[in-house]
Amino acid sequence: MAEERALRGRVVTRERVIEDGAVVVAGATIAWVGESADAAAAGHGPAVDAAPEHTGYVLPGLVDLHCHGGGGASFPDATRAEDVLRAVAEHRRHGTTTLVASLVTAAPATLRTRVGLLADLADAGEVDAIHLEGPFLSRTRCGAQDPTLIQDPDPALTTELLELGRGHVATMTLAPEKPGNPGPDGVAARLAVGGALPSWGHTDAGPDEARTALTESAEQLRAPGTRSGKPTVTHLFNGMHPLHHRDPGPIAEFLAAARRGDAVVELIGDGTHLAPQVVRSVYELVGRDNAILVTDAMAAAGMPDGTYRLGSMDVTVAGGVARLTDGGAIAGGTAHLLDVVRTTVAGGVPLVDAVHMASATPAAVLGRDDVGALEAGRRADVVVTDDDLRVTSVLRLGKVMA
Repeated sequence: MAEERALRGRVVTRERVIEDGAVVVAGATIAWVGESADAAAAGHGPAVDAAPEHTGYVLPGLVDLHCHGGGGASFPDATRAEDVLRAVAEHRRHGTTTLVASLVTAAPATLRTRVGLLADLADAGEVDAIHLEGPFLSRTRCGAQDPTLIQDPDPALTTELLELGRGHVATMTLAPEKPGNPGPDGVAARLAVGGALPSWGHTDAGPDEARTALTESAEQLRAPGTRSGKPTVTHLFNGMHPLHHRDPGPIAEFLAAARRGDAVVELIGDGTHLAPQVVRSVYELVGRDNAILVTDAMAAAGMPDGTYRLGSMDVTVAGGVARLTDGGAIAGGTAHLLDVVRTTVAGGVPLVDAVHMASATPAAVLGRDDVGALEAGRRADVVVTDDDLRVTSVLRLGKVMA
């Protein structure tokens, strides 16, 4: 039996903050979570007594469903495992212990190669899943995606990429208005059968198109033999027709679906993509189980200002904000997920719920019940922070991340 050790502090559970709490870890597993004063009665007294007291917070390892890179390395541009691992390590050190590697619109041959590389690393447990952001998107709302590489929906290519992904493709961003994305044999249906979720976004859709795609994909995901779950929405508000009272676009429909529990919306709550007040409003509208915090981070996360690449596009980072060198569109994030949580809490979302949206809710989207919360039996993924929610140490599978 693995030797126990404990982490003490203000422990953030799904329900509350335990002011003087402890998380007891045995090897790669959480053995117990509770009030420090109750540890002896629960049989964990020696480990908790030996742990130094800590005034900061103890959080579950964070789960990022939308991340393109960090530490100077980019998943869409990686040709070697070392490039992927450099980006993964950057986010692990800052508290993201479960990470979905996101690609961008690219030529089919490039997508095949990148998916194969990431699937190998997912087999090895280094990344947790793959997100395909494109190529079946709206050119009008392409954002930092290369418009010359966006193509018409291709169910056959989708099936091929799912097969290359060997079960590791979790989500694919689709524009609902593009013929061939919705429909009984469209891309969304292929995703459901192939074990992945459609994530509606990068879209110029009107409300009717958005509602039809959401309703249809939710039904497809409930059908026997398909991936269970709910469709997601790729970075709500960003890369889509804005909400206007006479020309509404898709946003109100996305919010309504999340409110009904029929979709989960991503929020890039870094203070650059969305004002913190918008994140707070969405949280109050749809609840913590139907909204997730993501980074959309690119290679510049954790790096100084300068020039970078995002797929085929040149990016300039100035003042910590990444924009396309040509055109100026925001080109991904530069924050870590813990930074997003901190910004979200400062914007008025309760700490317990902000952490939930960056851990338990995205874990549920992935269908994972071994990560995302500080609960006995789950993986020993733990983030220790100071009073200001800045990381001091990270455990993943019970091991300290350097």
